[in-house]
Amino acid sequence: MLVFSLLTLRIVDPIFVERLRLQAFDQFQRLNPREIAPFPVAILDIDDRSLNEVGQWPWPRTVIADLTDRVFQAGAAAMAFDIVFSEPDRLSPGSIAADNPGISNELRSQLMQLPSNDAVLAQSFSRNRVVLGETSVRSGLQASGIERQIKQVPHAVIGSDPRPYLLKFPELIQNLPILNEAAPGRGVFTVLPDADGVYRRVPVVMMVEGAMRLSLSLELLRIATGGDAFAVRSNDAGIDGVVVAGQVIRTQGDGTVWTRFSASDPNRFVSAADLLQGRVPQNRLAGRLVLVGTSAIGLEDFRATPLGVPMAGVEIHAQLLENVLSGTLLRRDNIADGKELLITAAMTILVIALAPMLHAGVLIASTLLLVSAYGIYSYVMFLWQGQLVDPTFPIAATMLIVMFMSSTNYLREERRRNRIRNAFGQYVTPALVAQLAESREALQLGGERRDLSVLFSDVRGFTTISEEFSDDPQGLTKLMNEMLTVMSEPILNSGGTIDKFMGDAVMAFWNAPLETKDHPQAGCRAALEMVRAVEEFNRNRMANQTGNEPVHPIHMGVAVNSGPCFVGNMGSKSRFDYTVLGDTVNVASRLEGQTKHYGMSIIIGEKTARIVEGEFALLELDLIRVKGKHEPERIFGLMGGERLAATEEFKTLSVVGAEMLIAYRAGQWQKALEHIAEMERQASSLGLDLHGYCALFQKRIARLAELPEDPEWEGIYDASEK
Repeated sequence: MLVFSLLTLRIVDPIFVERLRLQAFDQFQRLNPREIAPFPVAILDIDDRSLNEVGQWPWPRTVIADLTDRVFQAGAAAMAFDIVFSEPDRLSPGSIAADNPGISNELRSQLMQLPSNDAVLAQSFSRNRVVLGETSVRSGLQASGIERQIKQVPHAVIGSDPRPYLLKFPELIQNLPILNEAAPGRGVFTVLPDADGVYRRVPVVMMVEGAMRLSLSLELLRIATGGDAFAVRSNDAGIDGVVVAGQVIRTQGDGTVWTRFSASDPNRFVSAADLLQGRVPQNRLAGRLVLVGTSAIGLEDFRATPLGVPMAGVEIHAQLLENVLSGTLLRRDNIADGKELLITAAMTILVIALAPMLHAGVLIASTLLLVSAYGIYSYVMFLWQGQLVDPTFPIAATMLIVMFMSSTNYLREERRRNRIRNAFGQYVTPALVAQLAESREALQLGGERRDLSVLFSDVRGFTTISEEFSDDPQGLTKLMNEMLTVMSEPILNSGGTIDKFMGDAVMAFWNAPLETKDHPQAGCRAALEMVRAVEEFNRNRMANQTGNEPVHPIHMGVAVNSGPCFVGNMGSKSRFDYTVLGDTVNVASRLEGQTKHYGMSIIIGEKTARIVEGEFALLELDLIRVKGKHEPERIFGLMGGERLAATEEFKTLSVVGAEMLIAYRAGQWQKALEHIAEMERQASSLGLDLHGYCALFQKRIARLAELPEDPEWEGIYDASEK
């Protein structure tokens, strides 16, 4: 299917395909431009120096007549103008008399009796072999609508009628009738660029207003060799060639030819000023075919060429004439497109046939060898025979087929690996699966010491929830799966690794196996998002409730602690887990157990709090000695994100909470109780629930106030439960 689509694309030949092909042909010419040889072609150049010496353009026709006569006095074989004289000379004596009403009648009469400048030029044309240049408009919208008689050029037709194949132009811009009648020849110098603005092809025969015309260069050759009729040879595929001066010039089907360019050569040019001033060496123009044109910057007659440098338009005509005389025109057969389609089909089908039999590396190497050989063949055909064979599309199509097959095989293999990853990922973290897939060394026991942030979460009152499903174990399983999914997504989305599920509890950590620089912040963000997600989960359960049975909301406690841990593959040689060990993990587990005791959803350890301070809304809760540890740990309630932390109300709450703890640790019970009451009021205004926390300290203070004063009191709470 892809091969068929590629072949269809080549048949349609959109602009980007054509441009790629043309640029390859340009590159061939740049690598091996035509050698400059002493052909009998010269350019009489109206250059900037000529304008400085003779005057601004257009010159009086008498100057052109003088120039023409001097060309043939120098021995030129024939002369052609890459210029159109379509309007009368405003510097003729009669025009001067008409434009100046203030001159005397006598002077006006004398001027009117003098011949016009155009008549002088016509006399020069009539006695010399001169070809007048004609141009055409490219669109009927540009045509003037004035019908004029076009002087026919004698010609013959060999084969079928060529007119349907030739380029057609709606109107011809001719020279003045007096000049047109006097000159022996007329040629069209219109050259159409390709779609990218580069002039590669020149029409040597064309239809203009129903008349058949030669290009300026071939008309110059025809007149120089006696002015015999030219012939057009055609067949069912289009124009095959043009016969001029007894020479067959092979063409494209539309009558165009491909010029093989040489570098711009100053030796082609003779300055018009030098000729008028007698500075041209003797025999410089003898026997030459002379083209008159301009390279003056101000006249802007420069064209882009395949060599990558612009050339004066007249030099393009000169190079075409040199190509014809030397037989170096480039050729592209009328059936070249068909041949290249077959080559493309053969190369792509060959690659497809070899693909199942060859290893991927061998297939790629073989394909590169195949396309390289074809590219060399294309260039050799250009060098040895002047044939233009497209190297781009067959090569691009073949490489695209190989890339498509490689991509298909890769995607197929990737899908297979994904199935394995997905299956394996049900048991271990996806990040670990990816690491194991990249490195076999990871499948070993052992670990490393690394700073991590560890999270523990647990569902409160799970026994009560289980009782709802005493007769529906499948429903309980479904609820647990949904709940654990809700709790897991914030962890995974923040780059965390889920260590394990323990019933209704989750253990996770950050900064292993993949590095997470802001792992304390990531752990806190995940904890806040877990609480928010569970609240949303509860609302959805309530909204979707059916029947009269009450739906108990799910509440959870989360703890985050940061510090050094040992992380790696731990277990036996036959079965091991990627997990973390260490005091940081133990403290995190103990802190999660204290969330219910302190009436908090999230508690974080002191090391975590020091790192994330200012980025989250933190409230110091207590100085606690968890079970199994001798050193006390400051614990903090994670109340919200940066937005809450930045509010003046929360800053006030934080200050009041700190003052409450100072009074509490100093044994100032009444002052501590006053601060507790203020904390509840501040929390209520923020929509925070500190009732459980405040009630806890009220009970403690009431109990402590009844005891004798303890001189060793430090305000440390010893947690007796995990």
